[in-house]
Amino acid sequence: MRADRLVSLVLLLRQHGRLSAATLARELEVSTRTVLRDVEALSAAGVPVYAERGRHGGFALLPGFRTELTGLNHDEALALLVAGSRRGAQAFGLGSALASAMLKVVDALPESYRDTAAGAAQRLLVDPETDLLSRRLVAEEVPDTIVAAVLRAVFAGHKLRIHYGAVDQTPKWRTVDPIGLVTVREQGYLLATRSGADRTYRLSRILAAEELAEPAQRPDRVDLDRAWQERSRRFRTGGDQVTVQVRVDPARREDLVGTALAVLVEEADADGRLRLEVTFQDPRHAEWAVWQLGTNAEALGPQWLRDSLRDRAAAIATCYGVPS
Repeated sequence: MRADRLVSLVLLLRQHGRLSAATLARELEVSTRTVLRDVEALSAAGVPVYAERGRHGGFALLPGFRTELTGLNHDEALALLVAGSRRGAQAFGLGSALASAMLKVVDALPESYRDTAAGAAQRLLVDPETDLLSRRLVAEEVPDTIVAAVLRAVFAGHKLRIHYGAVDQTPKWRTVDPIGLVTVREQGYLLATRSGADRTYRLSRILAAEELAEPAQRPDRVDLDRAWQERSRRFRTGGDQVTVQVRVDPARREDLVGTALAVLVEEADADGRLRLEVTFQDPRHAEWAVWQLGTNAEALGPQWLRDSLRDRAAAIATCYGVPS
């Protein structure tokens, strides 16, 4: 909306001082011609924006044109800025809205807090895109139209019709009662009920979504954290999941548990290795997770896993044995 863009333009000039039309266009994701029209509109509305000519010219506001948000101390301002650095909003299509909101918060802070809080926030990094091994956390892409429809239904308390493609199943249309949205490791999930039964839908697997006018059948209040914990527990204990016992080098612990559904028991052996009882999605998943660690992990049980790993190792040894 143009009104939001005009506000963002003013806030950018407040925080950065003089900016060129090209820089403003890049920040606002519009053309330079649109920026020029917006500047004219602001001037006509009485906003003291003026142009400076020359190589280092641009647009600026007259000094002192700003408002302050009182009541925030330094630590509160820092908390807001750090919270704004998190990428969870991206999963729900709120990334641009969050950026705009944080721009307004920073602008409204008292002068004494704005500079120090913004500088401190630059020294804190929350949820980077890669870990120490350069493994990239890839956020799932969900079309804006789908995210918008889901959000409207969740916030308005309306039923939602989705075209959902579950794993290894033909996509089907289904009508659900949305409860809330959860983001975990850059993946978004819709918590809902269907015909009274709890359901969890991965946003990236929703192929189309339509908000209905009919009110959703759901409680007025919900504890999303508890609901997520309960559904996670049911997921870990259902289906073809298997529980195995493994001894692993502490240096490779994260490689093992990072692929597991749950860690049920963990204790240290006398030799420094860790003894874990972990749950995997199925037998094939468990075998792969232990095999990839080579001699840094040993399956203690069940016996079928030890047999499977032994047979695989024997086949590899035969393949690379001395030619006859």
